[in-house]
Amino acid sequence: MSYSVGQVSGFAGVTVRTLHHYDKAGLLSPSDRSPAGYRLYSDADLARLQQILFYRELGFPLDEIATILEDPQANALDQLRARHRLLNEQITKLRRLVEVAEQAMEVQQTGVRLTPEERFEVFGEVAFDLSYATEANLKWQHSEGHQRSMARAAAHSKEDWAQIMAEAAAWRQRLTTAFDASEPADGERAMDLAEEHRRHISRWFTPCPTDMHGRIADDFAADPRAFALLVPPTEQRPGLASYLRTAVHANAVRQSGTPQ
Repeated sequence: MSYSVGQVSGFAGVTVRTLHHYDKAGLLSPSDRSPAGYRLYSDADLARLQQILFYRELGFPLDEIATILEDPQANALDQLRARHRLLNEQITKLRRLVEVAEQAMEVQQTGVRLTPEERFEVFGEVAFDLSYATEANLKWQHSEGHQRSMARAAAHSKEDWAQIMAEAAAWRQRLTTAFDASEPADGERAMDLAEEHRRHISRWFTPCPTDMHGRIADDFAADPRAFALLVPPTEQRPGLASYLRTAVHANAVRQSGTPQ
């Protein structure tokens, strides 16, 4: 059975111009012509086109495809192995570029104006998840508190961040100690830690009344990405996020009627 250029173009999802180019390059010439001189492709031609498109999808240049298809001695497996190595190298390079782009976007999303080296030095394993930072910005973009927090974060120096992280690390240690000691989440010690965290936010980022603090704690318990900003995964315990949430809400009740 024979097929016109237009039919083959529709079958294969390639343009008529591409088919003409393959013909001119000697890569795929139609087996027949119509009485009017139009190109006609056979089933064998379609099978060859399928092979060409397969190798093109893998990034082979046309001259290498021609060698593979025309030379019976050509080792297609060796060619594929070489292409596989090259593709893996390109994937590795692209992943590095993606990481660089994400780091650049991350800085913009989180408001932290530090170099990558300074960020590693200050934050260590506490990492900002770009997807969470993006979602948080979209969720709270019209919130005055969020805007104030981002502005203050952008204004903090490396020394500021070092102090913030030192305070946070000491607080985390006290929190996990209380949790490991089975101190009740609604007890005085846990509530004191919750209040300390609330005041830390107010001091360094934005005024944090107890209702806002409750929403933040709800987010910690609901989204592991948010909690990882507060407690690195290596320091977490099962149930710790929920423990903190309970302590925060218990502290809000305790603080009722107290100036915030």
